[in-house]
Amino acid sequence: MTVRVRIAPSPTGNLHIGTARTAVFNWLFARHHGGKFILRIEDTDLERSRPEYTENILTGLRWLGLNWDEGPFFQSQRLDLYKQAVEKLLEQGLAYRCYTTSEELEALREAQKARGEAPRYDNRHRNLTPEQEAAYKAEGRSFVIRFKIADEREIVWNDLIRGTMSWRGSDLGGDMVIARASEVGIGQPLYNFVVVVDDIDMQITHIIRGEDHIANTAKQILLYEALGAKIPEFAHSPLILNMEGRKLSKRDGVTSISDFKQMGFTPEGLVNYMTLLGWSPPDSTQEIFTLEAAAKEFNFERVNKAGAKFDWAKLDWLNSQYIHNMPIDKLTDLVIPYWQEAGYQFDKGRERPWLEQLVTLISQSLTRLTDAVAISQLFFSDTVEFSDEANQQLKQEGSAAVLKEMIAALENQPLSEATAQDIIKQVVKAQNVKKGLVMRSLRAALTGDVHGPDLIQSWLLLNQIGLDKLRLNAAIASAN
Repeated sequence: MTVRVRIAPSPTGNLHIGTARTAVFNWLFARHHGGKFILRIEDTDLERSRPEYTENILTGLRWLGLNWDEGPFFQSQRLDLYKQAVEKLLEQGLAYRCYTTSEELEALREAQKARGEAPRYDNRHRNLTPEQEAAYKAEGRSFVIRFKIADEREIVWNDLIRGTMSWRGSDLGGDMVIARASEVGIGQPLYNFVVVVDDIDMQITHIIRGEDHIANTAKQILLYEALGAKIPEFAHSPLILNMEGRKLSKRDGVTSISDFKQMGFTPEGLVNYMTLLGWSPPDSTQEIFTLEAAAKEFNFERVNKAGAKFDWAKLDWLNSQYIHNMPIDKLTDLVIPYWQEAGYQFDKGRERPWLEQLVTLISQSLTRLTDAVAISQLFFSDTVEFSDEANQQLKQEGSAAVLKEMIAALENQPLSEATAQDIIKQVVKAQNVKKGLVMRSLRAALTGDVHGPDLIQSWLLLNQIGLDKLRLNAAIASAN
């Protein structure tokens, strides 16, 4: 048997972290078994589905490296298939037309509520006679298609993560609507039904999804049986929780995958973290691995039943590891868009070799790619603002004289790492001061602060674009 799994997002919003984690588990399982990973867009909600959300989903999956083998398939283009399946159930007497009005349903719910009962349809139109149907049609009533569910039926399946699961038919809310109301013909088929028809048609062997779908599984198993299809295996992964153990929500700062990208996370770091949200590798000390490496080890025995807590600190740490070990040319490619968004200009003095030198200087200080904007700001501005500590340093006795000596020394030789060290030695000797005063004054003048990236490398970068002398003169003026 060839393993065939699917991810089936709805384009009613951007690709969310929860859906993306489900996609990761499906992709890992498919690759572990040499199977197929299929993408299906569930766009039957015509009012809320948007093409921009579809594009966001496709872009997000590609960015994460979750390339699919088949698809994308769109449910909105498969309506004839669903209607044929509805007709089949009607012909077999497994489904029926229900003419109950919305007012009658509301009255039923209110009566059940008053008696303290759970809301459910009472199946009142399950066995209408042709004469009763004709009378309802004559009233101008529209109908929905309902699928018959026997209250006495017990639905049992072996969940690959949770073990034996069972559901009683009487707990499923009565006969299930599988197609919306329509005055003529069959209306828009609904989620639980079209999912089953699609999975049968696409020969899906394993359905891997969040535990919030468990209630749907019992209904869908009944539909598989009614349509004469083999029932796939199910695996319901744990929900993603916040650090307090509650279901993750936007209030926790959790956003779409495109927003994670905007926040400066790398695809490798984010997908690595998502892999660990509910699954643990055989080697519990291993935390950093590629999708391909994780696929070799992935199985459901190591997927937790309990909810997976989303830890921002852990995600940041993983992301920093990928940044710190990334080739400089690739890291530069990733950082440039954030610089551009910040309005930093890349003129002739700041061409690619210079940018790569800057990235080399700051790379080990980055946790997220966005950090590059603040850390490197001083290299994209003609002037810098002096911090209080920098101002105090520049006003120290001897600081201005040290900086003047440096300007004079720069007139006589081109700057390199070796000559920079020589200039510092010359100034120390000429001014008869300690090296610490020279270094602190130089850093304050060049960067506007007393802390920051490597001083010599920063000086070299500023020198290449002609800003070091300007900064030194500005610092002298500020000191006086």
